[in-house]
Amino acid sequence: MTDATSPPGLTAFLGCTRIAQGPRERVLADLRRRNDNPPALVFDDASGERVELDLWSTAPAPAADGGARPARGVGRPRLGVVAREVTLLPRHWDWLSRQPGGASVALRRLVEDARRVYADRDAARAAREAAYGFMSSVASALPGFEEASRALFAGDPERFAAHLSGWPADVADYARHLARGAWAAVPERAS
Repeated sequence: MTDATSPPGLTAFLGCTRIAQGPRERVLADLRRRNDNPPALVFDDASGERVELDLWSTAPAPAADGGARPARGVGRPRLGVVAREVTLLPRHWDWLSRQPGGASVALRRLVEDARRVYADRDAARAAREAAYGFMSSVASALPGFEEASRALFAGDPERFAAHLSGWPADVADYARHLARGAWAAVPERAS
């Protein structure tokens, strides 16, 4: 599995068997050598999302920073500022207009405060969604899938692990790996 110090990677499954794992280029090379039919399902280790790989393209993978520079638009692109539409009620615009620095500064401050305050909750939600996305793609026909999903969203790691115990090892291990952060924001249960 990947750890916090390694770059995010990919994991490929053929049925319930993990057949490749690691950086994008290594997984691509492994899949090209195999040439499975049906093709493997590939997942992003950070988000649990399915990744479509073009096994036969010789074009380099997109850069981590998004590759080519987008066309210049409104905002301050050198600072990474992106202009988008925000729809608010008049009372919200009134309040924002009275804030020091104006609406943009106030909105950025509110977003940063919320990101800090809710970081654990957001990380736990992302881990649950990652694990569930993978489980839905690979394990939905396995016994205990529904119960494992309920335990995942209920924040019950023991019940989650119990329902994964009968699954193929590769699937259970990867589901546990993706769900590892789902329990961070779960309050302790009284015994």
